[in-house]
Amino acid sequence: MAAPSFVCANWDPEHTDCQKTGKSACKNCRLVLYCSAACQRSHWSHHKSECKSPLGKETWQPAWALESRKPAFTGDDIGKHFGATKYLWGNIPAYDVLQLESNEGKKAMPETCTSYLQFPTASGDLRNIIMTIVRLPSSYSHSIEITMNDRDLDIVARNIIMLLIALTLEEVDEAVDCIIHVWYSALVRQSDIEIFQGRIRPLIEDVCKKIKDKTSGKLLGKTWKFGQRSLRVVLEKSSWDSLLSFFHKPAALTTKRAHDIRAEITLAESRIDYRDRHMYRLQALERIAFNKFRQDGLLLPFGYPRSEFCEPNPTFFQTDTWPMKDSADPLERWPSEDVANTSSGFATADIYGKLFYYIRGLLRSFLDRLSGSTISFKMFQLDVMSLDEHLASDTFNRVEVSNISDAGYVGIYRTLAWMIPLLQPPTENPYATLITLFMNAVAEVSTSNNKEIAQISSSKRKPSSPYDPVLVKFSLGLDLVTTYNHILDRYLLNYKFREAAEHFGATMKEKHTIIDKWPYRLKLWPGQARAQDEFDRLLSRGTSGQERYIEWKRANLGMP
Repeated sequence: MAAPSFVCANWDPEHTDCQKTGKSACKNCRLVLYCSAACQRSHWSHHKSECKSPLGKETWQPAWALESRKPAFTGDDIGKHFGATKYLWGNIPAYDVLQLESNEGKKAMPETCTSYLQFPTASGDLRNIIMTIVRLPSSYSHSIEITMNDRDLDIVARNIIMLLIALTLEEVDEAVDCIIHVWYSALVRQSDIEIFQGRIRPLIEDVCKKIKDKTSGKLLGKTWKFGQRSLRVVLEKSSWDSLLSFFHKPAALTTKRAHDIRAEITLAESRIDYRDRHMYRLQALERIAFNKFRQDGLLLPFGYPRSEFCEPNPTFFQTDTWPMKDSADPLERWPSEDVANTSSGFATADIYGKLFYYIRGLLRSFLDRLSGSTISFKMFQLDVMSLDEHLASDTFNRVEVSNISDAGYVGIYRTLAWMIPLLQPPTENPYATLITLFMNAVAEVSTSNNKEIAQISSSKRKPSSPYDPVLVKFSLGLDLVTTYNHILDRYLLNYKFREAAEHFGATMKEKHTIIDKWPYRLKLWPGQARAQDEFDRLLSRGTSGQERYIEWKRANLGMP
């Protein structure tokens, strides 16, 4: 049976007087809920240190300001990452890659139509897929085929495990909570481990037994069918064998050691100035919630009991390292306004609780949609250059490639060369779209003049010191109010986008129909209702406002 939606922070199986469901919040911090005044009094000794934390005060100051010193992020390592570089949670907020009602539309969808989605290069986690399926019109009854590919086995393995949980478990709440913690929590429950090993691992183990005598390096596929739904996985034999390891933590890894491994990255002393800089952008009480997630790595409401979470998540701990950067944060991978508007009961400051309930709601809708749909997933772990050999003559109405088209990665020429032929032609579907993201374009072509303008603008405040936290925050917020269209035009010219499009039979869409060109820029003007809320929310999340999407379609003429 699922736990109550809003749990009393004092709940424990031994507390027989606790009613479990939280009905009122701590008035000081608005982070935890209680079922009664008696439970609040009983819990105060545990809650006091967090409730009274200096982080929750409006007067809180970063360590570098209190110590009157130069912060570390202004030194020689500026811009460098700390920790491993896997993107197990992606690098940009989720969005609906179909936007069906504003594109093909239900009137334009013939009865035999199938939605073909492809994430061919760096599919990342499942967030865009889940968002897209959840946001399908309720009247949509056609089939869906989704192809995913990522070179990183960690990403592919986690996606396989989560999809198999979604496709095999009949109890919705059990599946939803298991997926949430596999996805985001450093420690999981024994019940999650039992699902891993008792329900999902045997499916992989059966494949490994059947292919044990196959040639090493050979690509081998397996299709699981679940009524109208299916999952096909194509991996090299060595990857199938390695997939088994994701169901077990290393033998010598204790819970304490797993906690310490993560803390060495997320709470590193050398990174205190980076954490403080981020926290200075947050609302006061959100800093307490942020700090708690950095400490325990559990995606739960702030006051939710933690005692069950005692097993290292084997999909994270394959070695004695934490696999992501210290700044990796699930809060930054979902639409900030949607999360902020999600109810966490009267615990209105519990931003990670809001995220938990938001993802839980999405996953329930996702599982509900899966149960009544004809849908197939195909998953590969290949270099993008060889992927087309395994797609036969498939074409897609959406192809999403994350930011591989950035100049520092694959670049626009190879992206168009590989991806445009995979799009459905205009005669078949005039809405078929390739979606490219440019996260670094503005930085790559910004000139010293741009930087001087920012310095002049910032200097108007007359700061108390060069490292005044308010000035640092001001400089971070400057990106959100700066116009970059002229810089993007220079980028397109420098990298010959028009020539590339003409050469490969592509056209840049003047009007976007999937995602805004600059989706993380301010939409409201100063003085408009909630304009300050929008600014504060965007400033506190991981996007800079410089992220630029470009949508493409196949040209009508000269197609290959």
